[in-house]
Parts: sequence; C-alpha cells; structure tokens
Amino acid sequence: MSNQTGLLTELPGVAGCCSPLVRKPLTAPQAVDLSRLFKAMGDPVRLRLLSLIASHEGGEACVCDLSGVFDLTGPTISHHLKVLREAGLIAGERRGTWIYYRIQPEVLAQLAAVLRPAGASV
Repeated sequence: MSNQTGLLTELPGVAGCCSPLVRKPLTAPQAVDLSRLFKAMGDPVRLRLLSLIASHEGGEACVCDLSGVFDLTGPTISHHLKVLREAGLIAGERRGTWIYYRIQPEVLAQLAAVLRPAGASV
C-alpha cells in the first residue's frame, strides 16, 4: 500500500482525501452494535452462509440445503447459523424437522448505510 490515497482518489465516486466519506461519525453505542454485526460476518463460512441464504430462491433456505455445500459437520454449520441468528442477521423458522433461514433485510440495510459514502446514491 504505497499510495493508499492515490488508490482512493482513482475509485469512481470517491472524493479526495479531504472530503468526508461518511455523513457523521458513529456514536459509541452505534459502534458497539455494528461491531457485533461485522464480527458475526467476519468468518468466511458465515459470510458464505449469508450469501447462500440471500441468493436462494424465495429468499430463504433450509438448513438441509446449506449443510451439503460445506465440508463441515452439521453441528459446525449449526454453530455458524446460531452466530448469525444471534447477531440479528438472519431469522429461522422451524417447519417439521427442518429450520428455514432468511436474511433480515433491515439489518443489512443498516450495514449498507454505514458503508455508503456521503452523497452516494443507493
């Protein structure tokens, strides 16, 4: 990263180093809440699980559809899903013996709002 500022100014829609990237700084409680979400997504398996659920037809996926994608045990997949659920990124609904998971779009919208530079369109 020899010229990080130069890289930023070359990206479309990113202003120079003196322009603020966000509307206003996070408050301490906001930072705590958001760090919990980012921490939950900070594992490659969990990030991929989020992607699989979000891209699944109908916007939800059965745990049976998710388990076969990874070379991991069922309990390990369940642990990762629990972390995502406890962070509020997904919700689960039991139907018979299976649990169906769906993304919580309002939580992802909150994350997107934090990451979107000031003045950027949606």
